Amino acid sequence: MMDAHQIQEAWKRFKVYGDLKAREQLIRQYAHLVKLTVNRIVPYPPNGMEWEDLYGYGVMGLIRAVDLYDPTRNVKFETYAIALIRGAVLEALRSEDWMPRSARDKQRQLERVWVQLEAKLGRPPTEEEAAEALGISVEDYRQLLIAYARNAVLSLESCLLNGDEDDGNSLAETLADAEDPFEELMQREQTHALVRAIENLGERERMVIQLYYYEGLTFKEIGQVMNISESRVYQIHTRALARLRSQLCGTAADPYAGEG
Repeated sequence: MMDAHQIQEAWKRFKVYGDLKAREQLIRQYAHLVKLTVNRIVPYPPNGMEWEDLYGYGVMGLIRAVDLYDPTRNVKFETYAIALIRGAVLEALRSEDWMPRSARDKQRQLERVWVQLEAKLGRPPTEEEAAEALGISVEDYRQLLIAYARNAVLSLESCLLNGDEDDGNSLAETLADAEDPFEELMQREQTHALVRAIENLGERERMVIQLYYYEGLTFKEIGQVMNISESRVYQIHTRALARLRSQLCGTAADPYAGEG
């Protein structure tokens, strides 16, 4: 690992003199950001993909960050790199089209079951109750929650970019790489819209979003903090994403309106 002075010198050698050895040193210096970022945004790899596949996409994002980064700008490289790594991984998940139609139908059914059971029981359903209503095992139910959450993240990425999935940029990359004043204004509008949507969530949902996305806790750690099961955290997280998607993407009315 290089110290701060060596890192600064490496950036100079690469950006000013085109030293490819310095470029390689920088990539190795920040390689740890790949695993950190991938593990944060993808709790489990989707079917047909392995961790190494996801890390590979993340490495491509890191390399792009090293190549595009401007050290003269007032932006920390770590912040910039994480945005591009995250964008590369999410774009890979989106392009793989890993979710078959049957799975999407099952997720819509999941939303309906939550609403029906909570109306009937007067409380959120347990894993066993929800799984039984769906006609699947508890383990399959947990995997459905994970897939639902991943799909919701991709949907949010798309709608916050005005539905344009073909410009080659993720939301994170767009937010990380603005210089044009108008572009920066649009980014602030996106950020404000997201903040307003989060403020409309229930207290527990806001807490899960805060602990997962801002504090960097795992779902297991969040469960320990909130004194609930890990799978319950998954459910709260998934419901929060469903609400955010409803508010931000102009989808059907929020099925959880009025819940805390």
